[in-house]
Amino acid sequence: MQTESYLSLTGLTATYGQTRAVDRLTLEIPKGELLSLLGPSGCGKSTTLRMIAGFVPPSEGSVVVNGKDITRQPPHRRNIGVVFQSYALFPHLTALDNVGFGLRMRNFPRATCREKAQVALATVGLEAFANRYPSELSGGQQQRVALARALVIEPDLLLLDEPLSNLDANLRGEMRDEIRSLQQRLGITTIFVTHDQQEALAMSDRVAVMEGGLIREIGTPRQLCDTPASAFTASFLGARTVVNGAATGGVFTAPGLTCEGAPEGASALVLRAARLRLAETPTGPLSLGGELKSVAYLGETFETEVITPAGPIRVITPSDLPPPPVGATCSINALPGATTFI
Repeated sequence: MQTESYLSLTGLTATYGQTRAVDRLTLEIPKGELLSLLGPSGCGKSTTLRMIAGFVPPSEGSVVVNGKDITRQPPHRRNIGVVFQSYALFPHLTALDNVGFGLRMRNFPRATCREKAQVALATVGLEAFANRYPSELSGGQQQRVALARALVIEPDLLLLDEPLSNLDANLRGEMRDEIRSLQQRLGITTIFVTHDQQEALAMSDRVAVMEGGLIREIGTPRQLCDTPASAFTASFLGARTVVNGAATGGVFTAPGLTCEGAPEGASALVLRAARLRLAETPTGPLSLGGELKSVAYLGETFETEVITPAGPIRVITPSDLPPPPVGATCSINALPGATTFI
């Protein structure tokens, strides 16, 4: 992957009255990268996407694609493919005509539109469904049509705004893998908006974690999971507990808790739930005990909550390691990689 910037967002700002939905956002994205904007509802990720697409004019800042400033260009002149959460297919058009619509709006000859639309449908595995209407397609098939429509114009950028949220869990995982495989095969620079941590981690080269219109942290999925730099990132990525305290002489302390190996000045300990274990006695660098409050069996894992003097701690264990009964007193031990200090 190239390292020079292909998409540059500089000081991008969206203001509504006294509210800044996006606040001076700056990003450099190399060609061929899939970057996810991850964050809770209302954090500004979809607004950012719409400013890139041209649907929302920025109050400040610029959008530059491959050295060309497109900040003030209308959407239809940006050569950007967009897939929305609702797919936005025309109900009165067949799959083939839906895919070819953008080409017709660009005044391509009818025969060219048909040929390119057929190729795009084949790319997403729907060449046999060309003459079906959206009402005759499943949710996953409609999503593929929307993706083909975005790709048929050979866009400079592909923007995906929560495209999987209307699908059931099994199909969502399947489509997640298909989109990632297609994106890598085509080498198209892509921005993926989601509030789902698993989607962002599974699909992305990098993830930008947003809160309150700001990017709080950006990094590879592994960097954000293993060494988060902020308490917000650690807590939002899920299956982690952030405990506030202080470190002195290499030992982090909080009410009822000590943990060795802390850097001087650390003010928070991040406990990764899947790398914690419940035991009768403490071992390893972490010393923390409490009462088991709840247990949920999820097939492959048990998810538990332990009430401790440092607060509730989430622990996820494999299903072949059943936890003690609810109400039992237990110690929480840390496997390698379970603790990070902030």
